[in-house]
Amino acid sequence: MEYTAEMIARLLNGTVEGDPGTKVNTIAKIEEGKPGALSFLSNLKYEQYIYTTGSSVVLVRNEFRPAREVRATLIRVDDPYQSVARLLQIYEAARPAPKGIHPAAVIDETASVGEDVYLGAYVVVSANAVIGSGSSIYPHTYVGDGVKVGKNCTLHAGVKVYSDCVIGDNCILHAGAVIGADGFGFAPVADSNFMKIPQIGNVVIEDNVEIGANTCIDRATMGSTVIQCGVKLDNLVQVGHNVVIGENTVIAAQSGIAGSTKIGRNCMIGGQVGFAGHLSIADGCKIGAQSGIMSTVSQENAVMLGYPAIDSKQFLKSFVYFRKLPDMSSKLDALAKSVGSLKDR
Repeated sequence: MEYTAEMIARLLNGTVEGDPGTKVNTIAKIEEGKPGALSFLSNLKYEQYIYTTGSSVVLVRNEFRPAREVRATLIRVDDPYQSVARLLQIYEAARPAPKGIHPAAVIDETASVGEDVYLGAYVVVSANAVIGSGSSIYPHTYVGDGVKVGKNCTLHAGVKVYSDCVIGDNCILHAGAVIGADGFGFAPVADSNFMKIPQIGNVVIEDNVEIGANTCIDRATMGSTVIQCGVKLDNLVQVGHNVVIGENTVIAAQSGIAGSTKIGRNCMIGGQVGFAGHLSIADGCKIGAQSGIMSTVSQENAVMLGYPAIDSKQFLKSFVYFRKLPDMSSKLDALAKSVGSLKDR
């Protein structure tokens, strides 16, 4: 599809600076721009590229003032990053969505499938499962006994949803996600062996949640593991049994949450963060990548780094000394030798 700068500005409530008739038909990173492409400048560390980009149109902030001439047509908006996200949503919505039920799909006679649903090849919908209207389930996805999938959901290829789990409306589960596998529950017995504890709970995913590829959310031992409204989980996240993740919290890739930990609302968790079990994390916390959370965080909006994680400002101060430890150790050894020499005298 082709749009003019003027059309895009109207969609985004922006202002054109340059030729409003400039046409674009694709989107590109500003450093890789080419004629006919739309780019955006949100982070000023990329400002150098706006003077050399080949893109025809660039989205910039209203307050942006170029240091020299810009060849591209500019569209000034409040937030370029949000604006390009809106454009991508429009583009995605314009793409034809698959519909219908593939002949190779297997649907149990007791299952309920809503209207306007897509079921791809080798999808399995088990006994008493419910698929809401407008949902799309891609090939090789398994929907277990008694599972409920809400309206307008997308389950990409190879998703596995174990029995009795619940998925709300408008959720997206990316390829290979596993919902409701057994929690890691074993009781030590004699001779250093372990007895498996049956995991008889389920997973409840509320509305507007997105789950990344190959992310695993374990079913509860009893009760439910709960992912509340608006949560976004990146790829390769591990969520243990009976965990609760609060509304609108986002968690980056390779983070792991041990069983029965409760994470508050509106938290931002970096990649490879590890949470010990049975903790509580207050609302609004921000935890930097590769941090280790070993105890409950009661302070709302805390910003933490390190392992074990501490206040980010304290961590950065401590890190200054940490880098100096080899030099300080050498000086301490030299001082010890001097003191020993003085004693000998």
